Amino acid sequence: MITYSISEAAKELNLTIYTLRYYDKEGLMPFVERNARGIRIFKESDIEALKIIQCLKATGMPIKDIKGFIAWCSEGDSTLQQRYDLFLERKATVEAQMDELRKTMEIINHKCTYYMSALDAGTEEIHKKRKLEFN
Repeated sequence: MITYSISEAAKELNLTIYTLRYYDKEGLMPFVERNARGIRIFKESDIEALKIIQCLKATGMPIKDIKGFIAWCSEGDSTLQQRYDLFLERKATVEAQMDELRKTMEIINHKCTYYMSALDAGTEEIHKKRKLEFN
């Protein structure tokens, strides 16, 4: 069985050691075992679980809610519906974020086109005549 030290796990997850220690302090890693000297020993399954934690965190989910999800996982099959519902909610949240980002990208693309044509013309005057600056 492959195991990782905290620094190796941090590198594998592109996190800092301090972030992993914080996750542990917040109760997000009850599954990570420690050796006789109290040093965390990460297994491949721990790395995969931490990737799910990172995913949930990236959606904007608060730590306390992620902790609840971890608790549900440890409870087993009786919480399958709650976990499924949580991911459906996260999916909706991410879809809404993506819609907002698409709208933002449309504006950015418009402004890039605006400034590129102004640069090509050497002036913004071509746009001011058409009142495109804020369109």
